[in-house]
Amino acid sequence: MKCVVCKSSDIELRKVEEEIRVDKDIVLVPIEVLVCQNCGERYYDRKAMKKLEDIQAKARGKVLAVEDVGKVVRAKVA
Repeated sequence: MKCVVCKSSDIELRKVEEEIRVDKDIVLVPIEVLVCQNCGERYYDRKAMKKLEDIQAKARGKVLAVEDVGKVVRAKVA
């Protein structure tokens, strides 16, 4: 397999954190996907996409178990 972006063949299965936005929240989802080691392009198979879709649906329905991992703040700029 060659990367569609940079044409590198250095693509490996890696654990990444995908971001899913739900309203003003961001849910970090650890998932294994193929990643180009040259440019960082990610490749999602059907199983990975289904997992992300299921997690997004649970997050929207407020039935996803989550933990706080930090805080996001916005600066008040005049």
